[in-house]
Amino acid sequence: MTVASASMQRNIITVTQLNRETSQVLAEHFLSVLVEGELSNLSAPASGHLYFSLKDANAQVRCAMFRTQQRRLGFKPENGKQVIVKAQVSLYEPRGDYQLIVEHIEEAGDGALRRAFDALKQKLSDQGLFDAAHKKSLPILPAAIGVITSPTGAAIRDILTVLQRRFAAIPVIVYPVAVQGDNAKHEIARAIATANSLKQCDVIILGRGGGSLEDLWAFNEELVAKAIYDSVIPIISAVGHETDFTIADFVADLRAATPSAAAEHASPDQQQWLSRFIQLEARLQQQWQRKLNQKQQNLDWLNQRLQQQHPGQQLARNTRRLAELETRLKLSMNTSLRHKVANVEAKTAQLWQYNPAVIINSHKQQQNYLRRRLLSATAQKLEQFKQRLLNASQTLHAVSPLATLNRGYAMVIEPATGAIIRSTKQLKVGDNVQTRLGQGRFISQIKAITED
Repeated sequence: MTVASASMQRNIITVTQLNRETSQVLAEHFLSVLVEGELSNLSAPASGHLYFSLKDANAQVRCAMFRTQQRRLGFKPENGKQVIVKAQVSLYEPRGDYQLIVEHIEEAGDGALRRAFDALKQKLSDQGLFDAAHKKSLPILPAAIGVITSPTGAAIRDILTVLQRRFAAIPVIVYPVAVQGDNAKHEIARAIATANSLKQCDVIILGRGGGSLEDLWAFNEELVAKAIYDSVIPIISAVGHETDFTIADFVADLRAATPSAAAEHASPDQQQWLSRFIQLEARLQQQWQRKLNQKQQNLDWLNQRLQQQHPGQQLARNTRRLAELETRLKLSMNTSLRHKVANVEAKTAQLWQYNPAVIINSHKQQQNYLRRRLLSATAQKLEQFKQRLLNASQTLHAVSPLATLNRGYAMVIEPATGAIIRSTKQLKVGDNVQTRLGQGRFISQIKAITED
C-alpha cells in the first residue's frame, strides 16, 4: 500500500457526515437571505406546511414554509407570482437536497407597492381625507394658476400649451419639483406649502406624466396626501394617464385624467367668455335702449302735462268751468224754486185741512152728542142697578135668618165665640148661651141636657 493510499484512507467520511457538515456550513454562512424569484410547484398538504420551488430564468431551488410562519402572509401565494422570500439556507440530510426554510414571503415589484397603496388608501379614508365635504370649489375665473411639476417633463409642456390656448391672459406660476425619487415627496409637500403661504395663485395643478406604479409613488406618500388636504388653495391632481390612480387623486379637490385635462378644468375658455361678453354687451345695449325709450316717453308725457298746466291753458279751462258752473247754478236754483213753491202750496192745502176752528166746531158737536149718550146711558144703568138691588134685597130677605126668626124661630149662639150651636153635643150643663129671637136676644144657663 502506498503512502497516498494510506492518506486517502485516513480522510474518508460517510455520506451522513458529508451532508451534516455541509448543512452546518450552509447554516453558518447563510443564516438569513433575501431571494427573489417566481413561485412554482406550489403544494399545501394537510399538514398545513407550504412547499414550492423558487426559480428564475436559469435555476430553481426548493423551499419549505412551516404552518406557524404563514400567519404573517399578506397575500395568497400562487404559481407564477414574483416574490421575495426571507429564508435560511438548509440541507435536507436524508436525501442531500439543498433547500430554503422560508420565514416570510412578500410580493416583488408592483405587488408590494400595491399592498402599501391599498393600506395607505384605507388609512386615509378612515381619517376622512377623501370626504366630499372637504372638497373645495374651483374658481370660475382664476387670477393666477399654479403648477407643481417637473420643469423639464412633458406634463408642463402640455399644461402650458392648453392654458395658452384657452386663456392666455391668466398668469401661470410654476413651482418646479422632482416628481420621482426618494426626495420627490418632500419637494412636492414643500411646494404646496409655499404656494399657500405666498398666495400668488388661487388654483393649483399638481401633476406629472405617466409611468409605472413605482414611478408614480411620490404621489402615493402620506406626506403629500396631508399637504394636499391642508392646502387652502384648491388642488387639481393630474398624475399619469387616465387609468392611473394615486392617493393624491383621492385627496385632491378634483382629479383630472391627464395634465392637459387638468389645464382644461383650471382655466376658463376665452372663446366662451368672449361669446358671453358679446351676449352681455348686446343685452346691456338692449337694456339701455329700453331705458332710453322709457325716459323719452316719460319726457313726452311730462311735456304734455306742462302744456296742459300753462297759465293760458289753465285760465281758459277755468273760464269754461266757470261758465259751466254758472249754468248749472241757474238751473239748480230754478229747479229748487219750483220745488219750494209746490211744497208751500201743498203745505197750505194741508193747513186748511187742519184749521183749528173747523176742528173745534167738530169736536164741540161730537162732545154734545157724547154728553147726551152718556146721560141716557147713565139713567139706564141706574134703573138697571135699582132693579137688581130690589131683586137682590128680596132674595136676601127670603134667605135671611131674621125672616126665619120673625116666624117664631130662635138662634142659639155661643157668647164667647159667636158660633151657632146646632147640637147639644156642643153644650154641657152650666154653660151660658145667647138666644136671638125675631125681636131682641137674651142670656141663659144650661141646667139639663136631653138627647132626643
